Amino acid sequence: MLFEHVRIVGLAHVDAPERVTSAELDEQLAPALERFGVRPGLLEGLSGIVARRYWPMGTMPSDAATLAAEKLFAEIDVDRAEVGVCVNTSVCRDYLEPSTACLVHSKLGLSSDCLNYDLGNACLAFLNAMDLVSNLIERGVIRYGLIVDGENSRHVTQSTIERILRGDSTADQYRNQFASLTLGSGGAAMLLAHADTTDSQHRYLGCTNQAATEWSHLCRGQADFMETDTRTLLEQGLALAHRTLKVAEQERGWVVDELDEFVLHQVSRVHTEQLTSLLNVPQGRYLTIFEEFGNIGPAAVPIALSKSVQAGRIEPGMRVALMGIGSGLNCSMGEIVW
Repeated sequence: MLFEHVRIVGLAHVDAPERVTSAELDEQLAPALERFGVRPGLLEGLSGIVARRYWPMGTMPSDAATLAAEKLFAEIDVDRAEVGVCVNTSVCRDYLEPSTACLVHSKLGLSSDCLNYDLGNACLAFLNAMDLVSNLIERGVIRYGLIVDGENSRHVTQSTIERILRGDSTADQYRNQFASLTLGSGGAAMLLAHADTTDSQHRYLGCTNQAATEWSHLCRGQADFMETDTRTLLEQGLALAHRTLKVAEQERGWVVDELDEFVLHQVSRVHTEQLTSLLNVPQGRYLTIFEEFGNIGPAAVPIALSKSVQAGRIEPGMRVALMGIGSGLNCSMGEIVW
């Protein structure tokens, strides 16, 4: 669907404050790596991730999401009582129930009329929520919609390290759980609105989506565990991205060279390099954040977008492509006219 009346009123991100390097994780894993015959530095060398961020102990995903939302509201002139829906998109959750969205709703003091719920779809949830909220806005159901995400990778990463350090762990288990060591933390928030309610000229046009759910077994995770067939996931994810771009070219008239900036969900150096090469994304038209922040899940796209705006890479009138691939497999490619 092409949205005609949806505008981005506000966008904010928060970086978790504790920087943890890949070298430090290697040090923690040293006894197991020596037993497996794995050289030090492999984590950074393969992924390109120098560091990732953690929240302080006790920080919940709803806390991170709330921090980002409060930062957003401090930067815009919108009464939060006008927000008609609050959608949380994080992979990390405070509890199985209640929803993380209702906890954010409470912490922000949103109206009792404001709908609130979680939307989960691995690393694509934030992009999916942009479409869902935009549909409500386009149809006139709500005037403002808030999307939030709070990720905290500390628990799954530390749980993985503890498992790998057990005396009965194997090199295969290390390889299968390697992706857990690349995860990062952060928070993001975006406020969308109907064009009639705002002076913002930042248009959200919508996403093109494609699925290849026959590959849903390639990455499966729990709160403290994630197992990934990284090689096949990369191969099939790239194939799906190529197919999605072809659909976007037909649906949206996309020509890659005519898009001004690309905001990518980033997993690693290999993933980013192969994706941009396959799609012929010109060098210099995307900001990489994986080196310092790792894979931040569904928060990666809004955080990369926010950092690109802050860096002055995105100027009024520029066409910005949003691209993400998520476990499942699913792929979304959207467009903003800034």
